[in-house]
Amino acid sequence: MPDIPGPASPPGNSRSTSATIPPNILRSLSVVAGEDGVDLRPELARVGLEEAVMRSAALRVSYRQGSTVIRRALELTGDERLGLRVGSAQHLTAWGLLGFALMACDTLEHAIRTGVKYQNLSGAMMAWSAGAEEDGFVLRARLPDPALDPGVGVFLTEEAFSSVVTLTRLIVGPAFAPSRVAFVYHAPRDITPFSDLFACPVGFGAQDNRYVVHPAWARTVMPGRDPVILASVLELLDAQVAARRDQQELLEVLEVSIAQGLPSVPSFAEQARRHAASERTLRRRLADCGTTYEAIVDGVRRERVEQLLRRSEPTLRDVAHQAGFSDERALRRAVRRWHGVAPLELRRRFERSEGPGGVSGR
Repeated sequence: MPDIPGPASPPGNSRSTSATIPPNILRSLSVVAGEDGVDLRPELARVGLEEAVMRSAALRVSYRQGSTVIRRALELTGDERLGLRVGSAQHLTAWGLLGFALMACDTLEHAIRTGVKYQNLSGAMMAWSAGAEEDGFVLRARLPDPALDPGVGVFLTEEAFSSVVTLTRLIVGPAFAPSRVAFVYHAPRDITPFSDLFACPVGFGAQDNRYVVHPAWARTVMPGRDPVILASVLELLDAQVAARRDQQELLEVLEVSIAQGLPSVPSFAEQARRHAASERTLRRRLADCGTTYEAIVDGVRRERVEQLLRRSEPTLRDVAHQAGFSDERALRRAVRRWHGVAPLELRRRFERSEGPGGVSGR
């Protein structure tokens, strides 16, 4: 069977700003953080995810919303291995129809390939690919945005592999263990949590994030194998993928038009005219995507501000103007809402994280 790559990421900044991800990780994160006495509801509300909204099955979140909440959860819990715990708290029911499809697949390899094919419906915040290699059946995971906060990147990688091993054991039995797991980042001080969870050799400082399944395990017949049910569920999943593609195209078009218009922002009425739709219809379509026009504008402005602050040349006045803010005061309020710090402190963070090859000191 050929290798199965993950779906291609949309161009530009849409992976970061568009609300297209089922919030499974954030829901599990809230539960796990609550076990540590940390209430994430205020942090979720700050990014527009109030408690009532989080209960909606139709809710979709953006990478920006997700990474912001994850970053705060890491700070509030102080748990460097929070990603492992959140992944271990996952259950197939959180994946909806896709979880049902995985249980009905023929073999474990078939289930993994199916999960990769429909990963955008699972709430995954990593980009997955899979294929047979010399040492077994290999899953690879990469971050969607290399500029993500390093701590958030580690969290997402650990959550991803932890959820895979946890869900596999729920399906085929607790005896399952991968042959080897490898991470691109350097080894932490204590690797015991990794050894305990994966029950296999775990490497660090690797070229890519790899999760290797022994061929014998890959050929394991799924206990819930049902070809008829699987075919029916896959039809429904294909319909969901098609609907999501239409939603993504709408969000991308709006984001591009806003980004191209900055520092001026096209009015909502103007956007409706461009789409040959009434304002009410366009608002309903955006609601179906789990977002609003105001949230999209906010995301595009944030992306522009972060791009400008990564450079040393623009003054804060320049940044405010180019991102469409009325003045520096409005810029400061927005950056503090997004990152919890002032613009100049955010610029210094970018300098530290990017090193000599990034923005220069100022």
